[in-house]
Amino acid sequence: MPAAPGSGAAQPHRTPGRTGACVACETEVVLFGSAKRQMIEADDALPGRPAYSYRVPETHEVLGTPLQGPWPEGTQVLYVAMGCFWGAERIFWQLPGVVTTAAGYMGGFTPHPTYEEVCTGRTGHTEAVLVAFDPSAISAELLMATFWENHDPTQGNRQGNDVGTQYRSAVYWTTPDQEAAARGTREAFQGVLREHGHGDITTELRPASEAGTFYYAEAYHQQYLHKNPGGYCNHGPNGMSCPIGIVRQDQLPAQKDVLPPH
Repeated sequence: MPAAPGSGAAQPHRTPGRTGACVACETEVVLFGSAKRQMIEADDALPGRPAYSYRVPETHEVLGTPLQGPWPEGTQVLYVAMGCFWGAERIFWQLPGVVTTAAGYMGGFTPHPTYEEVCTGRTGHTEAVLVAFDPSAISAELLMATFWENHDPTQGNRQGNDVGTQYRSAVYWTTPDQEAAARGTREAFQGVLREHGHGDITTELRPASEAGTFYYAEAYHQQYLHKNPGGYCNHGPNGMSCPIGIVRQDQLPAQKDVLPPH
């Protein structure tokens, strides 16, 4: 699949606040070998802690809405994972009808993990984005089309140069309509991928109730690319449209323009 446009050449997801050589989740494979590419068993996961070891912000830096709720009546929540959560979160906060977004950890075993712990691959979590949205203003189907079209869902436990189970592609739904949208668009986009010579989708699909608690990430991860506009991002249109009636992307927009051109 063609590399998604981002902020320059592809590079591993960097750990903020460190200088010199890139010290990222991927570099920790030196310590843990190939284990990061295999899903850990619950009994082998890090123990975690009963509460957050850091303060979670109250307000979305861009939208000005509550990061943890409460949100307006009728708001729904969908959780997606598509590699590094910095770029993924930015894609969704720009969509009309989205109430708030947040970066976090989900789908694993360790309660209240830290970023450093998730990077070891020993928590089982993937870097996820909470998307709270108004279903009367934007459909779950359009959210899913945006998800499929802005990353490579065929790479298993990696996304580009970001390698490990914490970068796996995933969708965790909270309503039957969201499940139908996830499964329906997956089937449709799989056909598009095959037409373009790509492999099978490896995205994890399951209800949020099964995936477990969404743990908010540290404050510096929230709306990271708003605070650091030139920061690392490996997301962007992949050149293929999910066929749900959206205008085809005959000319690729800039990464920040995630809605198809009209």
